[in-house]
Amino acid sequence: MARQLRRGETESALAKRRRARVIDRLLAAAHPDAECELDYADPLQLAVATILSAQCTDVRVNLTTPALFAKYRTAEDYAAANPEEVEAIVRPTGFYRNKTKSIIGLGKALVEHHDGKVPQSMEALVKLPGIGRKTANVILGNAFGLPGIPVDTHMIRLTNRLGLTEGKDPVKLEFQLQELIDEREWTMFSHRIIFHGRRVCIARKPACGACTLAAHCPSFGEGPTDPEEAAKLLRGSNVDELVKLAAAARGDTDEDGTAERREATS
Repeated sequence: MARQLRRGETESALAKRRRARVIDRLLAAAHPDAECELDYADPLQLAVATILSAQCTDVRVNLTTPALFAKYRTAEDYAAANPEEVEAIVRPTGFYRNKTKSIIGLGKALVEHHDGKVPQSMEALVKLPGIGRKTANVILGNAFGLPGIPVDTHMIRLTNRLGLTEGKDPVKLEFQLQELIDEREWTMFSHRIIFHGRRVCIARKPACGACTLAAHCPSFGEGPTDPEEAAKLLRGSNVDELVKLAAAARGDTDEDGTAERREATS
């Protein structure tokens, strides 16, 4: 097991970059199913779904968008939409009046300036109604396969906790992470971090003792460090695999690779 990184320990830029890339590889092994969880069939649908996801769960958005996408199929459809009809559909996602205004505004802007198509550049995307850098990065990375790092409150919390970033300004953190992670991994790193936060590095009580990143995290110890106690906090469909990976990282495996708790010795 690697030497435990301590909070406040001085770390060179090169060492941090190396640690970040080790973390990304470990996250890829722990969360191979990480992906964008919004349902969409084209860039326009993803843009609309991402606007709706503000202050709303992806699950709720995915329950809402089928009716919306069936009724409005093109930018022209959104541009000509009756606001009250759109509001009635998107109401369950919260802040429905503002979201309706953004969606209809998006449709009008796409028709007027982009021939009804979602543009493929950050510069053009952030000029559209309802789209900031986070949403633009989601669209670029998932709809167009262009690397991007969407930074939201979850990304801020997790990368701060891992000691990869400092501060809470989303734009500054985006650029900090771009310096640490290989560009080709930017989009997937974002998905992996979110899955890790949901399954292991839980906000109130992280499962430190069952985390494959333990040796590379300066915040190790914020949650329970006992493997068995920490394992009870794990969430998701791959808990058994997460336990095995964390045990392997600690060196607590038997000869056939099965995880076992290492008994403390006096």
